[in-house]
Amino acid sequence: PGVVGITGADFFALAERWRQHPPIFARHICPVWETAVLSNSQRDITTLERLAKSRFADLVDPTLTLSVQTRIFDDTPIKAFAINTALADALATMTGVELDVKRPLQILSIIIADQTAYLGLSLAAHNLSDWAGGVRRFAREEGQISRAEFKLLEALEAFHVHLPPRGIALDLGAAPGGWTRVLRQREQYVTAVDPGLLHPSLAQDKSVRHKRMTAEAYLADDPDQFDLIVNDMRMDARDSARLMGQFAPYLYRHGGVIMTLKLPEGGRTAVLDHALNILRQTYTLAAARHLFHNRSEITVYLTK
Repeated sequence: PGVVGITGADFFALAERWRQHPPIFARHICPVWETAVLSNSQRDITTLERLAKSRFADLVDPTLTLSVQTRIFDDTPIKAFAINTALADALATMTGVELDVKRPLQILSIIIADQTAYLGLSLAAHNLSDWAGGVRRFAREEGQISRAEFKLLEALEAFHVHLPPRGIALDLGAAPGGWTRVLRQREQYVTAVDPGLLHPSLAQDKSVRHKRMTAEAYLADDPDQFDLIVNDMRMDARDSARLMGQFAPYLYRHGGVIMTLKLPEGGRTAVLDHALNILRQTYTLAAARHLFHNRSEITVYLTK
C-alpha cells in the first residue's frame, strides 16, 4: 500500500524537519503511540473507541480543531468512516473539542493492517498533509475540461500559492485548457500557448488569449511579463527545465512558476536531480513534491 513503519525515530524531530523542508516523495506521516489487536469484526469499533477514550482524551487539546483519520489495508467489515465518526464523537463528548474534517489543527491517525491498529495523535502541521495518507481529492465540477485540473488545484493548495487579483498568467502546453480554466476561475488573465485547440468554453472567453504555436515559437514572439507561468507539457524533464529557464526573464520579480517534471521508468533519480539543478540556475526552488494527483511526475513550485 505504500505505507512504511519506522522504529526508533523521534517523530516530532522528523516531522519538524520535514515541515520546514518537505521530502519529495513522502505525502503523509503520522506517529504511532498505541497499538491494538483487532478481531476483524464490528467489535473493533468498540475496541478502538475505548482505546481513544483511555489513552488519547487527556492528550487532545480542546482549543484546537480535531479530525480522526483512518486508513484500512485489511479485508475487514468495518469502514473507515464508521471508525472516524465513532472516535471523533466520543472524544468531542469527553473533551468538548470542535470537530473539523476539512481543516483540522490536530489529527488522531489510525492505520489498520494485519489485524492490528496503529494510533497516534499529532498536529496537522506535522503530518505533511491535512488529509489521510495525503490523499487530497477534489469534486468533479460542471464544466470541468480535464482531470489534469486536479493537479493544479492541489499544487496551488499544497504550496500556498496566492495569485494576485486580476493577475497575468501564462499556460504553456495549454490544450485542451484544464489549467487555463482553473486560472480563469481565479480571475487571472491567461495567455494559453499550444498548437492544439482549446475547449470551446475557453475559446469564447475574452480574458484568454490563445497563441496557436509551440512554447519555443512563443519565445521568439516577444512574450509579455507574467505573474505566474504554468507548464504541464509532456516532455523530458530536463528539456522542460531548460525551456522554463528561457522563460525566466518574462516572470515578474514577485512571480512564480508551477510545473510538472515527467519522469522515466528507469533512472528517475538521476533525471530528476539533473532537471532540478537546471532549474536552480535561473529560479529559487521553493517546493518539489509528488502530490496525490501526480503519477510518473512531480510538481515543482519556483520563484525568482
